[in-house]
Amino acid sequence: MIVSHGRGGWFGQHDDTVQALASAGFVVASINLPGDNGNDSSQRDSLSILATRPASIIRLLDFILNDWKDRAAIDSSRIGFFGFSLGAYTGLVLAGGNPDLRRFALYCSDANRTRACEQLRSGDIPSSLPHEPRIRAAVLADKAINFAFPADRLADITIPLLIWRSEFGGAGVDPKKSALVAQSLPGKKEVRVVPAGHFAFLSPCTAEFAASSLLY
Repeated sequence: MIVSHGRGGWFGQHDDTVQALASAGFVVASINLPGDNGNDSSQRDSLSILATRPASIIRLLDFILNDWKDRAAIDSSRIGFFGFSLGAYTGLVLAGGNPDLRRFALYCSDANRTRACEQLRSGDIPSSLPHEPRIRAAVLADKAINFAFPADRLADITIPLLIWRSEFGGAGVDPKKSALVAQSLPGKKEVRVVPAGHFAFLSPCTAEFAASSLLY
């Protein structure tokens, strides 16, 4: 099982989910996504991260299947994926989704000088994002950037999907757009709605961490 964190997260962001999977016998792998993690925000607001994230997951999968010392323990015919927020976007791309990144222009007014908007104006837009047929099923939790996936951009997805989405959204996730994408997905899918906001999908803060944070 591959686990992909959200924007500005890190590989241990879903440790409760990872521990549950490991206890059930799964081999779980995750990495800090380069350019967009808690220690490295160098590409966080660029369009390029939307292409490099799927590519980084493919490199991780290559490593655990071909170079990891315990690779013999992995059944390569049963590779799964779990992603949250921008990690769920990553999973949808790997599953065959083809986002229209030009739709970012809907949020780029003349006064908006973010890196992504400047890239749109200059035509520096990633295309032909990589897919990964070795992933056979995916769980996508409150996927971000739903506006980039009209129905025709989802037609190539064939694997089973479990979609978790928040009722109230937040952090840039619009519940209405999230629902529309979930309804437009082809093939075998299951959609579940959580009566909470976007960050309900993160691991709960432990008592130890909460206590230590009061020191700062």
